Parts: sequence; C-alpha cells; structure tokens
Amino acid sequence: MEEDIKSSIAILNKGGNLLYPSDSIWGIGCDALNIKAVEKIYKIKGRKAQKACIILVDSLEMLANYVDGIPAKAIPLLREDFERPLTIIYPITKNLPLGLLSEDGSIAIRVVKSGFAHELIKAFGKPITSTSANKSNEPTPYDYASIDITIKEKVDYIINPILDNSKGKPSKIVKFDEKGNLTVIRD
Repeated sequence: MEEDIKSSIAILNKGGNLLYPSDSIWGIGCDALNIKAVEKIYKIKGRKAQKACIILVDSLEMLANYVDGIPAKAIPLLREDFERPLTIIYPITKNLPLGLLSEDGSIAIRVVKSGFAHELIKAFGKPITSTSANKSNEPTPYDYASIDITIKEKVDYIINPILDNSKGKPSKIVKFDEKGNLTVIRD
C-alpha cells in the first residue's frame, strides 16, 4: 500500500488522476482543489461540468475546512458506522474551487474512515474527488474487473486492485438545507 500511496501523491501533485478503490466503489480521483485536474476527469467520463463530483476527506477536521458550519444534525451521522458509506451534501462551502461545486453552490462530501482512500487522503493532506469509474450515463462498475478498458487507459495511475476494500455499492447520499433539514437523495 505504501508504494501506491507514494506514487498516487506524486500523480496528484502533478495534476493527474487515479483509478482507485474508495470506501464504496472504484472511483476516478484527483486533487479536489485543482480545477484543471477535475476538468480532466469530466473529459475522461464524457460528463458535463454541471454535475459535480463527490469529494472525500479523511476526518471531521478536514471536513470543517470546506464546509461553512457543519449542521448539528450531521455530527452524529458522521460519527456513526453505517453498512454503506454516507455522503452528505452541504449547502454552504468554503475554500473550494467554484468549478467543483454544484450549480446551487453545494458540495457532496464523504468522510472516509478506513482503507486505501483514507490512508491516501491522510498522507496527501487534501481532499480528493470521487466519481464512479464509468463513462457518463453508463452503468456503474461495482468492482475493478467491470471497469471499461477505455477508462483504465485514460487515467494516469491505477491503484493495485489487490488493495480493493470497497463495499461494491455506491454510498448513501443525504442532503442538508440551510436550515439543517435532512433529505435522503439516494438510499
């Protein structure tokens, strides 16, 4: 794992992208703060920039750097271990490039608690993007073997599939509005 983390950080620092196992499914990732790197991912996927990526952080402390006021109702959810990872859409962000945000200015963020993605983000010190490793409007691959070869050919680096600790299911997504009300987007 150490060699893949070291190689991944070198790629991320150069504005490159990775095919990696997140805590949910295999994803395409880059430095979330590098908008040119994010744009490359949209090109790989053939995806419109209006559809924002999820970003991954390694802790509540890192999350606080990018969300302006974590809703009180979110704190217990962030501390709990669910069967499936939980992504939360926050309405008010800070310190993130505009091109990364949804049209309404919100951002979907997941705190990764273990595994390769957690260790990578912790070592990198910044959030990374997470978008499913498929072309836009095509089925989500739930394991490495199901990822389209053209995706594998277009990324700058592929994490060793033996490090796969993903759950094989996309994360659950919930959204908080500015008043702290919760809506389930994807169960």
